[in-house]
Amino acid sequence: MDTGDLAERVKAGERRALARAITLVESARADHREAAAELVAEVGKAGQQALRIGLSGTPGVGKSTFIEAFGLFLVEKGLKVAVLAVDPSSARSGGSILGDKTRMEQLSRHPMAFIRPSPSQSQLGGVARRSREAVALCEGAGFDVVLVETVGVGQSETMVAGMVDLFLLLLAPAGGDELQGVKRGIMEIADILLVNKADGALRDVARRTCADYAGALRLLRKRPQDPEGFPKALLVSAVEGTGMEEAWAEMEALVNWRRDSGAWDRTRAEQAQHWFEEEVRHGLMRRLTEDKALAARMRELGAAVAGGERSPAEAATEILSRLG
Repeated sequence: MDTGDLAERVKAGERRALARAITLVESARADHREAAAELVAEVGKAGQQALRIGLSGTPGVGKSTFIEAFGLFLVEKGLKVAVLAVDPSSARSGGSILGDKTRMEQLSRHPMAFIRPSPSQSQLGGVARRSREAVALCEGAGFDVVLVETVGVGQSETMVAGMVDLFLLLLAPAGGDELQGVKRGIMEIADILLVNKADGALRDVARRTCADYAGALRLLRKRPQDPEGFPKALLVSAVEGTGMEEAWAEMEALVNWRRDSGAWDRTRAEQAQHWFEEEVRHGLMRRLTEDKALAARMRELGAAVAGGERSPAEAATEILSRLG
């Protein structure tokens, strides 16, 4: 495979080349992994940056509808938008619904937009391990905004927060009891909370819900690296398309503040270091599974640990010593 040619086509903004490149980075084949690393490095030499936005929310909150409405709002402003929608995969077959593209019919047809549904491949929390590389490819292809949607379960929010510049949490209008159901950990990483479905009969309920969340945010945390007033809770309606202008203005304000304060560069550097360490960890685990002797010893030690014959730390020390 000529990764150099593919990289040039990606940097030229060819959509088919970008789709092929993302397929390559999602592959688990050893030869593909090597080619993918070369490709991402080559594309990254252009030094292009996009605004990376993570988005999560519980099923039924209207994530796909919101992304389509928000994406159309952004492309109307002349921005190129890429959407990486990570779908839940079957734990048994690895199959994936991959329905986001059909749910975002208008956005998927827009020449300034690119939508890529990717199976989570049983990764922790439903975030595809190669989503970070896919984001980098979209940046290199000249997209201005990259939206990364999570499946909204488990630890996916934390993982996405480690690869984006802003993290949005989409919420539905609900009573006060629902506020107790939102995990504190998610509230702590969200930069902006968006209460969706603020329209029709739910408009007043949404207003009250938004006020409740705003109060909760003031009580929960204030991050010293963020300007006064953040994180914020805002109202939006994906159906009516309202609230998008205000939400985008707040996103830009926060991003500009972080750029001016140096927080943007520090965060990007920390994220890069984190994903380097993750690659090392995955590489070590791959060696353990690919080396038949090591894999057999791992099984033996696992049984010994389960039976109480060896301590976990002792068994791990033996395996690590064999890696040399």
